[in-house]
Amino acid sequence: MELILASSSVYRRQLLERLDLRFESISPDVDETPLQGEPAAALAERLACLKARTVARQRPGTLVIGSDQVAECRGRLLGKPGSEALALAQLQFMRGAEVSFQTAVAVARDETVHSEVVPTRVRLRELGDRQLERYIARERPIDCAGAFKSESGGIALLECIRSDDPTALIGLPLIATIRLLGKFGLDLP
Repeated sequence: MELILASSSVYRRQLLERLDLRFESISPDVDETPLQGEPAAALAERLACLKARTVARQRPGTLVIGSDQVAECRGRLLGKPGSEALALAQLQFMRGAEVSFQTAVAVARDETVHSEVVPTRVRLRELGDRQLERYIARERPIDCAGAFKSESGGIALLECIRSDDPTALIGLPLIATIRLLGKFGLDLP
């Protein structure tokens, strides 16, 4: 069965490689703009489905995995900062607060799509600007929602993590992915 990861994310690719599956990665060309008033979980799920459907239409009969993650803190959605200055501003805003990461995964074949959203809650430590600047200089988290990489040095920013799937925070909830692949007959292990 041909499998495609509809993502250009190195983090998602590394996670999917853990399952020892053969797959290719294709970057979906989709508009990721949130809809007016769209909640974080709904946005993540809509975008994961859109990514999977977009690539599935390009490659009929292929099994396609799409994923998206949205961070939310104090009622504000936090995307990928794109610069060190914006990463610092996001981390300053989040310090000492609880941050909700909504990570969605969708699996599509042709017009059939199944999806799930896996929430993760983290609480950031009260850290000074110098600590945050050192983290940003070392990790360069400008391509991560909320400027946060738990799989490496970002773990030092935290007081706690609460999730049913530790891979969700990195960007692809593997437990849900395995469950969704099973709906299409790809049973693991």
